Amino acid sequence: MKAKDIRNKFLDFFSNKEHDFVASTPMVVKDDPTLMFINAGMNQFKDMFLGNTEVKSPRVCNSQRCLRVSGKHNDLEEVGVDTYHHTMFEMLGNWSFGDYFKKEAIAWSWEFLTEVCKIDKESLYVTVFEGAKEDGLPLDQEAYDLWTEFVPKDRLLTGSKADNFWEMGASGPCGPASEIHVDIRSQEEKTKIPGASLVNMDHPQVIEVWNLVFMEFNRLASGKLEKLPAQHVDTGMGFERLAMVVQGKKSNYESDVFTPLIEKIVEYSGKAFGVSEETDIAIRVIADHIRAVAFAIVDGQMPSNTGAGYVIRRILRRAVRYGYSKLNVSEPFIYKLVDVLADQMGEFFPEIIKQKDLASKVIKEEEQNFLRTLDKGINKFNTYLKELNSKTVDGKFAFELLDTFGFPIDLTQLIAKEQGFEIDMDEYQTALEEQKSRSRKATAIEVDDWIVVNEGEGEFVGYDTLQTKTTILRYRGIKAKGKDLFQVELNQTPFYPEGGGQVGDTGILISNDEKLAIHDTKKENGVILHFMKQLPSNPSDTFEAVVSKVKRVATNANHTATHLLHHALRLVLGEHVEQKGSLVNDKNLRFDFSHFQKVTDEQLNEIETIVNDAISKILI
Repeated sequence: MKAKDIRNKFLDFFSNKEHDFVASTPMVVKDDPTLMFINAGMNQFKDMFLGNTEVKSPRVCNSQRCLRVSGKHNDLEEVGVDTYHHTMFEMLGNWSFGDYFKKEAIAWSWEFLTEVCKIDKESLYVTVFEGAKEDGLPLDQEAYDLWTEFVPKDRLLTGSKADNFWEMGASGPCGPASEIHVDIRSQEEKTKIPGASLVNMDHPQVIEVWNLVFMEFNRLASGKLEKLPAQHVDTGMGFERLAMVVQGKKSNYESDVFTPLIEKIVEYSGKAFGVSEETDIAIRVIADHIRAVAFAIVDGQMPSNTGAGYVIRRILRRAVRYGYSKLNVSEPFIYKLVDVLADQMGEFFPEIIKQKDLASKVIKEEEQNFLRTLDKGINKFNTYLKELNSKTVDGKFAFELLDTFGFPIDLTQLIAKEQGFEIDMDEYQTALEEQKSRSRKATAIEVDDWIVVNEGEGEFVGYDTLQTKTTILRYRGIKAKGKDLFQVELNQTPFYPEGGGQVGDTGILISNDEKLAIHDTKKENGVILHFMKQLPSNPSDTFEAVVSKVKRVATNANHTATHLLHHALRLVLGEHVEQKGSLVNDKNLRFDFSHFQKVTDEQLNEIETIVNDAISKILI
């Protein structure tokens, strides 16, 4: 079966089991402060698991494109070095929201793999949750007993909490999982070493292919588990891995998910695939990374120096580095692969066809800029070596080359070795870990459990008024960036939450005895949260919630200006211009848009004139 046929068979299989198909959401997340990219198929259903959104269909299935560049087994620098992890990947999944549970999920997964995909039953191993004393959880006996109907006990294994208990985060819905692993080694290798001893041991040919998560619990911030009112099923299967197994390959990159891309890379570089491991790694890196970068751009994230944009730029630069240092390609060529990608995936993801020209132009410009940066970095390194009084390169300097110029440590080591130098790797590793630690601390958020004051659901009334009587529904303490704050949910609120690039409202909460500031407003999992440094002395009081009118009016004006600017950009630069992000507050606005070259001074003047004329007409 071709890869696209495998995907279709999966979706058809679950459609026949009364599942509604739900299209993939964009990988780039714009309305969830806890998430930068979609990293699992369940992300778009998170509010349903949390009970914040109405369940419209109790059974759904989809193929969700995901992006992972960190986490379990998925450090960016390892992608391409092995043959079965990726930055962007498709996750095939089926979900039940309070409908079927373990029995059906287990039976259907076995039926699909063995009867539809025709995978050899003797090659499949299953792990179930062994239990965890610290949580008071026993072995998942129900799942174990159900699996014995399909799998003999020598291929039915127990797994630890780390491998077989899935959690959305530090708190939230969670539950035991059953993982299905497949052994694709040769018969000779299987005879020598049983597959059971290689499960979850990072063996490249004994790999997890499907994870069935049974959502039974809610993890409180205190660490305590409580039973969910309804039980859910959340499964995820790596499409690329499944294609490898069904097509009888030993590497994801040998399946037709990747071979068209690899053939083009070979053509453009003149380097053969399958001859040298060093060359193969470079080709695998580029074949993987073009998918992540192109779809990120299509989904609204341009490469940049901050946040999600920096992640995309870093992925692309890693691909360029490998092309430059391992394939000896010093001209832009990765952008040409977008056409191949559109031909491959456009039937299922038509957005890649619609925006392939934009993606190609953006990637080409990024390649050109980074190739120039590489030259600057090499010159900086050569200057440094001339002034060095020893044969050891400072590890901090090597890290600076990585951080500033995107130089991988292996490229720095290669240049140093060619000239008789070596890198102080201990110092380099220390600098790298310090940066990772700073990054973790900058994004770490500690959240307490909710304290309920009044029952009910919050209602936004801020389109009609900037002031209303209200009560507190619940509150919780949080620690973000070292600061202690409170998040408060009100039963009625005129405060507009941050969204669409517009900052959240600020204002005050007034009772008979006190007046307290609301410093920010955000929306998380469908709930409007008001950020306060101090709680009212009596949270059960009735309050007057008052939005800062001056800030709201000024912010609204700048928001309107973004629409005027967007219109002017399309008139001057072309209809291809699309908004890719924005920041709107009471003092200024920032508008991110897609264009393939620098805006000229003449174009900028024309854009400003159009916007200012429109504002003048509004004021008149």
